[in-house]
Formats: sequence, structure tokens, C-alpha cells
Amino acid sequence: MTTVDQPVDVLLSDGSTVQLRPIDPADAPGIVAMHSRFSERTRYLRYFSPYPRIPERDLIRFVTVDHHDREAFVVLAADQIVAVGRYERLGPQAPEAEVAFVVEDAYQGRGIGSVLMEHLADAARRNDIMSFVAEVLPANGTMLRVFADFGYQVQREYADGVVHLSFPIAPTEASLEVQRGREHRTEARSIARLLAPRGIVVYGASATGQGVGAAVLGHLRDGGFTGAVVPVHPSASTVAGLPAYPSAVDAGAPVDLAVVAVPPEAATAVVADAAAAGVHGLVVISAGFAEAGGEGAATQRALVRAAHAAGMRVVGPNCLGVANTDPTVRLNATLAPALPPAGRVGIFSQSGAFGVALLAEADRRGLGLSSFVSAGNRADVSGNDLLQYWQDDPGTDVIMLYLETFGNPRKFARLARRIGRAKPVVALASPARPPGVGDAAGPDEVAVAALFAQSGVIRVDTVPELLDVGVLLANQPLPAGGRVGVVGNSSALTGLAATACVGQGLSVADGYPRDVGPSAGAVEFAAALAETAADEQVDALVVVFAPPLPGQLTEVDADVTAALPAALALGKPTVATFLVGRLPPGVPAYGGVEEAVRALARAHRYAEWLRRPPGVAPELPDLDRAAAQAALRAEATDPGALLAAYGIDVVASVSVDSVDAAVDAAARLGFPVALKAAAPGLRHRLDLGAVRLDLPDEQTLRRAYADLAASFGADALVQPMVPPGVACVVEVVEDPAFGPVVGFGLGGVATELLGDRAWRAVPLTDRDAAELVDEPRAAPLLRGHRGAAPVDRAALADLLLRVGQLADEQPRVRSLTLNPVLARPDGISILHAQVGVGGVVARPDTGPRRL
Repeated sequence: MTTVDQPVDVLLSDGSTVQLRPIDPADAPGIVAMHSRFSERTRYLRYFSPYPRIPERDLIRFVTVDHHDREAFVVLAADQIVAVGRYERLGPQAPEAEVAFVVEDAYQGRGIGSVLMEHLADAARRNDIMSFVAEVLPANGTMLRVFADFGYQVQREYADGVVHLSFPIAPTEASLEVQRGREHRTEARSIARLLAPRGIVVYGASATGQGVGAAVLGHLRDGGFTGAVVPVHPSASTVAGLPAYPSAVDAGAPVDLAVVAVPPEAATAVVADAAAAGVHGLVVISAGFAEAGGEGAATQRALVRAAHAAGMRVVGPNCLGVANTDPTVRLNATLAPALPPAGRVGIFSQSGAFGVALLAEADRRGLGLSSFVSAGNRADVSGNDLLQYWQDDPGTDVIMLYLETFGNPRKFARLARRIGRAKPVVALASPARPPGVGDAAGPDEVAVAALFAQSGVIRVDTVPELLDVGVLLANQPLPAGGRVGVVGNSSALTGLAATACVGQGLSVADGYPRDVGPSAGAVEFAAALAETAADEQVDALVVVFAPPLPGQLTEVDADVTAALPAALALGKPTVATFLVGRLPPGVPAYGGVEEAVRALARAHRYAEWLRRPPGVAPELPDLDRAAAQAALRAEATDPGALLAAYGIDVVASVSVDSVDAAVDAAARLGFPVALKAAAPGLRHRLDLGAVRLDLPDEQTLRRAYADLAASFGADALVQPMVPPGVACVVEVVEDPAFGPVVGFGLGGVATELLGDRAWRAVPLTDRDAAELVDEPRAAPLLRGHRGAAPVDRAALADLLLRVGQLADEQPRVRSLTLNPVLARPDGISILHAQVGVGGVVARPDTGPRRL
């Protein structure tokens, strides 16, 4: 089986796109044509000789592979082969293969070699090849660097004028770090080219000024875009007061971005015209694509394929557009007539209509914008791409996302964990979760919030909350702790604020709330705020102010907003609810006390996440990945062998359907035994009589079997008795936002009814596993509740790490349940395991890079 059965699009180091696919005998003319474009130096470095032409015999061998012992991938740009890479096994069943690749001169230095290397290594591993060897001329420094910079342990030998290289190709932390670093740079670069174009060409702007194309053109012109704006029109000489041209090439201006507002059936022709002008990316405003049904979806796929073949990325279709407030760019290629002021917040919105409302509300609140992207149908560019770009963007300090769905959930969680350490990520994501795979219900709304928090994402539920948190993070430092000083001139409001703090998990500092009284003027208010800001027991301030009664204060005394700058100067985050007056810049203002406190609490929880060590993924002993693969490759998957390969031992269990079979099983296992109804939902239901324990002999077993069969049927399970313990449940389900997630909770009907589960996304760190054990509300039972002996929580954490690693490494495992897991002071016993396995699928965010 090959890694790339179908063509895939990949990004190069300059942000452009190319296609990679397995070689085919029909590629022979393309290989010859590419060879003819090589310089003499490229031919010599690849073939160790001038090699002016490819002999027919060699050509046939080049393009004919078996995709097992011999594999080759070609890279195409604009449907022209520009590179080829191959491996060839060194003998039947050998664990080594020779690898080689060559890139056309015009495409060298753009990262094609590293992309080919990733895909070749992945294909080789799937065919049981464990290491590569290569021969490189010493003068070929570029190729030597490709191998040296890949993160593998490369051994070198020099003999007969050639450098001989050998290295294992199993992924390592170093190689994955290199791969993800390249992914980050290429994706960030591809977005940078969209948001800072030298010039823009607009397709579909009518000469009458009507329609979405004309609207975007007007916003580009009126927004002061610093580059060239080129309308393309089949007949008009001017559009919106700008010179128009029948094609982008005719304008003669450098254009990097195309705004497309033509009907779907005309989009492919636009791609060709834009490509001829050297455009790097498309922003497709037009609707009528995948959101319109099957025909539109096919048109959308054709559009993206044509764009990628031309090296371009696509924003949309059916999107609002893109914007960049950088004064050197001043880009408003959106349907929004006005943008918020320039600032340091990047905003991504999937929905176009929602994006308009979001921009308008950000403008109303004075939330400064750095850049904005609306992805629409998200046929290509996604929120993950923008995360990659904003991570290193010096003009962006806060990232705000509106997400309807997740195209690559595992990647989102991985990126958020990394980027959240440098910049806060605030996400508005639906709390509604599709059901998990298998019988498990999956994370509920509370657990989803915990999963986001695990990745450092500040999740909100509404648009106002998104702006509430964004305004705070954009203007204030993070709190150093959760102690809040509440100051106000109304006992009702300060009391409400104190109650809201407790409800949000914050603590009210000693001596607060502080009510200065309704007659306090600006001077008294300023003094109280200054004292609170200087109080070492206060980490953050909540300021509330109710309007004084008419005539109660002079105009000067009533201007309490002047008191705020002094409090802000001490660097503690301050949120305010002023029912009168206009707050000075930099002070987050909220219409209600609850909104102010809720935003502060979310910032506090994010700051707490930053202060916690991220944890590490420890090396686990007793892992046999080869045995795991063998268990999954069998015609009938062997769940027991799969679990054992990850060091997860399940107590022996024998299925029986008669009393004599039960007696025989007990004799083999040894008395005393447990007898259980076979149905998965009954195996732990001692309360229903579906479990009979500690059966000491054959006579007792026969009576127990008769009773059990009468109530629950003939099918039963026989197990040896194990010491009692606290019943726990471990499970794995697929979450639509995070991919595989591991759940942990205590067993029993009550905890299942209450949904008392903690969840973490894989891969798990040691910290994740420890938090899973301690997070359920019933977790005190594990620590020795009411005099009971504490259980071995380290053994539970080790089990969770093993389950997490299995879920991370084996995409065929769709669900897993260990129930019950008996935890005792001396260890754990797993009584039952259920594993759901599916077909081989490419799991997002694993394997070599691809779009």
C-alpha cells in the first residue's frame, strides 16, 4: 500500500503550492522533458556523470515501480513534473533501501527535497523498511544538508570520492520537530503573501457599481490600499474610477492577490488569468459552491485544484474577504464598508455574515484590529493556517477565532498548545457535540471547556463574550493571581461584583469589596483605587460606578473616570462597569458587572495555564509496536494482543454459553471465580444481579449460573477473582474538535448518570494523566475518603499514558473502553476491555505534510 494513493497538494518554503503523487508509466514523457531542463551540474550531481539523455531501458525502469520494494513520487507545478524522488529496497525483504531525488534547477532551494523525503520515508516505513542509505557527491552540499537537517541520526562515510550516508527513518522527536517547524514556516509564509500583496486584481466588479465585486473594489480604493488595484472587465475601460483591463496581464502591474466575485462557472478561467499575471492567492467572495449542493462542491474542488496547480492558495469561496490594517498595507478586501481601528488583535471568522457583525462590534468597542480573514467554505485556507501566521506576526498580540467546524482537529489542538504559550487564543466554538464513536457519549459541554483549556484556548459561548475577553487581553496585563479587589460607590453593585467573583472561581481579597459611598467624588475614588492597586493582596481590580444623584457632586467631583489612569499605572489588570461617563482608552468597559468579572476570570484561568509546567510525554517501558501492528493486521483484530502490546494487561475472561462450559472454564482458571452476564452493559452491574462474585466451588457455580441464565440469558463470562478496589472507567472516543480524547472517571451508575468524567486530548503528558486522575468530582474516593486506604494513583496515571499513546499511534482504533478498572493500594486490575476498530484511514495531523 502506498502512502499517497491520490495526489496531494503540499506547500513549499516560499508559500507556493505543488502537487505530489506516485509516479506512473504515463509520466515517461514528463520525466524526459524535466531531464532536458536540467543544467549540466544538476545532471552530474544526481547521476555522477554527464548523462545527457535517459536511455529507453532506464526510462522504463524509472517510471515503473511496484509501490512496495520500489517507490517513486513526482512533484508537479502547473501540471509539469519538476522533481522526482525514489527509494529501492536493497534485496528481498531487506530492512534498508537506497533513496535518491532530483529537483529541476528553477525549483531548487524551495523545500521540495524535504517534502519528498517525508513522503518517501513514510511510504518505506509502511512497507517494513527501517532505514535509508544514500550516496552523494561531496560537492552536492544542498543534498547533504537535506539529509543532515532532517532530524535523523545520519552516519557518514567517505570512500571512492562519494559520501555514503545511512540513517534510520523511524520518526523521532527531533525529526517531528523539524517537520513541524517547516510546516509552520511554509503555512505562515503562504498567508503572509495574501495579507501583504504588492497589488490586487479584482474580477467581477461591474461598471455600474452594483454587486459584491464592485463593493469590494470600492472598499479597496477608499481604504487607501498602498499597492496597485486592477479591475478586470471584458469591455469597460474604467471601473469605479480606476483603469480597467481585459486581463490581469494587460495591466502590467505586479499583482499578488486576486479578489474573485464571478459566477462559479467562470471561476476556473479566472484562475488561469490570475496565474498568468503571477498572482499568489485568491479570495473568492462568490457563493454557489459547496454550500449549494453536490454540483457546487464539484466546482469548488475544481477551483482549488486549478489554483494549487498554479501555486496559489484559496480563501473561501463564499467568504467575506481579508483585511490588514498595517499602515504600510491598508488592505480592506472585504464586504465590510469600514474596519475597526488599527490595533493588535487578529480575527478569523468562518462565516461571512458573522464576520460583518463581528467587525462592526469590534469597531464599536474600539478593539484594534491587526488583520482579519473570513474563510467561508474553508476549501483551502483555514483557522490553522492563520494560527501559524499570527504566531510570529509582530503586529498581533491576541488571536480571536469564530469556528463552526474543525477541518483538522488534532492540528488545531497541537497549534493552540504551542501558540497559546506566546499569545492568547480566544475561540467562539459551538458547545453542541456530535455523539462520540461507539457506545461512549463523549465529552459533555463542561468537558469540552476543559479540553479547550488543556490546549490553552480561552473558549467563549457568545459574540459579546468573545469581544469582552478580547478587549481585556488587548488592553490589560494578565492577572498574577485570582485575588480581586472590588471598589465602587454602590454597595449593591460591589456586592454583586463580589458574588460574581466567587461564582467564577475568583477570590475576593481580604478587606473587599470596598464601598466608597455614593457621595465620594473623583479625589476619594482615586485614593481608593490607588490604595487597592498598591495592595499586595490584590491581583486584579473590578471597578463599579453608579451615577450620583442630581446635584450631589460638582462637575469636577463627578468625573471619576479621571481616577482610573493612576490605578492602571501599577500594572494590575482592571475591568470597569461605569453606568455614566466615558472611560479612558485602555480600560475595558462592560455594560454589566457579571460580564466584567467573567472576562477577568477567563483571563485568570489562561494565566494559570501559562504558569503551569506543560508536562512531558514520558518514555513508557514494555511497548511493542510491531506486536500492535500484528494484532491489527490480523483478519480478526485481537484486542487483547493490541492492549498487551502497550503494556495494558486485562484479567483473563472466558466466554461460556452453558453451565458445563462455565465449570470447565472455572477449572482452568482456578476457583474462586466471578460469573457475569456477557452483555457489555451488564458486566459490571452488581446492583442488577448480573454479577456473582467469589464463587468457591463447582456446586456454587452451577447454582449461580442457573440464576444468571434465567434472568440474562445463557451467554456469560467467567473470570478469576481479583482483590476488590475502587471501580474506575477509562475510555477513548473521537471528538470533532480535538480528535481522539481519553476520558477517566469512577465507575457506578450514579457517576455515569452525572457524567462525572474528565477528558484530555492525545497525546497525553505526565501532567495530563495526573490531572485526569484528580479531576472527577468523585476523585476523593481514590485518595482515601473517610478512612479508606488511598489507591495507587500512579498506576492509574501510567495506564492513562499507555491508553493515550495507543490512541495517538493507532488511527484504526476508533473507540476503547476499560470498565471496570479496579484501583487498589497495591495496583490496578482491568476486568474488561472493549475496542472498536475501523478501516485504515489517514488521520489528520499525522504523517508527512500535505494541505
